[in-house]
Order: sequence, then C-alpha cells, then structure tokens
Amino acid sequence: MMTTQRPPLPPFDATTAAAKVQSAEDAWNTRDPERVALAYTPDSVWRNREMHIRGRDEIVSFLTRKWERERDYALRKELWAFTSNRIAVRFQYEWHDADGQTWRSYGNELWEFDTDGLMSRREASINDVEIAAEDRRIRGARTDEERRTPLPLW
Repeated sequence: MMTTQRPPLPPFDATTAAAKVQSAEDAWNTRDPERVALAYTPDSVWRNREMHIRGRDEIVSFLTRKWERERDYALRKELWAFTSNRIAVRFQYEWHDADGQTWRSYGNELWEFDTDGLMSRREASINDVEIAAEDRRIRGARTDEERRTPLPLW
C-alpha cells in the first residue's frame, strides 16, 4: 500500500513543529473539508468538544457541517509545545452564525502523528465567546507581520 507523506515528519524540532502548526492553520483556513482531511490518517481519531470522530469520512462530514454553521471562519494557531511525534497547540478563531452573531472560539489541541507526518489523533477543547462584530480581529489568512505576533490571551 502506498502512503502519502505529509512533511514535516516526526521527530519534530522547534522549526518543524512550528511549520506543521502553520501548515494546519493554512489548510483549515481554506474551509475545504476534503483537503483538510488528507492531513489525517485514514483511521484518525478525534475528540472535538463533546464529539468523537473516527476516520476521514467522518472528518469530512464534521468539517462540512462546521463550516456551514461557522460562517466566515478564520483561524489562528500557535505552537505551545512538542515532543518527537506530538504537538500541543493553542488557537483562536472567529466566525458568525446564521443570525449574524459574531463569536470568538478559544481552544487547545493535542496532536499525535504517524511516521509519515499524518495526524493519527486530535483532541480539542474549545470555548465560544460572543463578541461584537466590530471586535473581530481575525478575518482571513495571516499576513507576514501577523506571523511574528503571538496570539493574545483574550
């Protein structure tokens, strides 16, 4: 069976872990469920909030529903820590619902990768906070300037 590698590959160092995080941010900001799912093993397991998801088909289904509900979704991820094949991330994303209410979602993720650089496990804890539309600060892909600025705490 032919496997597609997803560089950077473990074991991670500070540079490759940061690159992996930025690659994930860039992919999720496309809001393309099929593209995003290719970064995960075919049998990847997730805990996302209260949901348990297994495999690429369920990932695609979940992300499709997510981005139908979370309109104008824009994400920022930041490397928190890493080991040889694991990465911890903190993130924030903003979106609005069908009623026009704007939200900022804060969270942490734990990632585990196989030897080909595909994510085999993802655990996400997320909290949503209502914000005013004019308080939105994340609107699309990062600029080069933003890439050098850490995420604010709130």
